[in-house]
Amino acid sequence: MTSQVRENLILNGENTLMSFCPPLPENNSRIIRLEDDELEFGVIFSTACWRQYVGTWEIKDDKFYLVNLSGRYKFLGDTPIFADWFTGTLRIPKGEMLHYVHMGYGSIYEQEIHIKIEDGFVKRSKTIDNRKKDVNTEELGWKNLPGLENIFDGDDGS
Repeated sequence: MTSQVRENLILNGENTLMSFCPPLPENNSRIIRLEDDELEFGVIFSTACWRQYVGTWEIKDDKFYLVNLSGRYKFLGDTPIFADWFTGTLRIPKGEMLHYVHMGYGSIYEQEIHIKIEDGFVKRSKTIDNRKKDVNTEELGWKNLPGLENIFDGDDGS
């Protein structure tokens, strides 16, 4: 599996990227799945985007929202969708890349911000410094196979 295109995140009013892909809500009338003939050629036809879409998300007033989609899905309207279906930990890389991993979101950056979300509400966040950690990139590759790429240290609520 190729390293994956990251999701967009608006955090504290600034655009950044996540090394994480929150799931989309099921059966939401404001999210339309496009047919093949409606798609524009782009990254969704690449092995770098197995999910075939890129989402834009926002944290505002300690709430997590889906604000836009491109690729396989179309987002209807301008009002963000409160992500009350989502519980998990967002991973936001910061600084220089220290180790490239050619799988999922496995690459290691100087720092990571982990934001714990429960039912769409921000519960806590922490910054992790990776600069002095020993890293086994082969192990990280295996941990980032399809279905595992959103599981990482810090996702256990700590």
